[in-house]
Amino acid sequence: MEHRHLTHSDFTLAAIDDIILRGRWRDWAELRRAALADRSLLDKIERVCRQYIGDPYAQRYHFWMHYVEEHRSVA
Repeated sequence: MEHRHLTHSDFTLAAIDDIILRGRWRDWAELRRAALADRSLLDKIERVCRQYIGDPYAQRYHFWMHYVEEHRSVA
């Protein structure tokens, strides 16, 4: 995914936030593949999502927080 304000393709906190907020299905699939390959990304995803967890309408962030929780329990 090309980020509107980033000049790299690394999975930084800003990039993860952008993917969750504006990403399409293929962007989410790419983030998922990267998280499965590098478990440290789960920490970054959680860190991004945690700030939105109090907002019941931030459903994308709730989805990814549940994803992190489920995949941590599997590991």
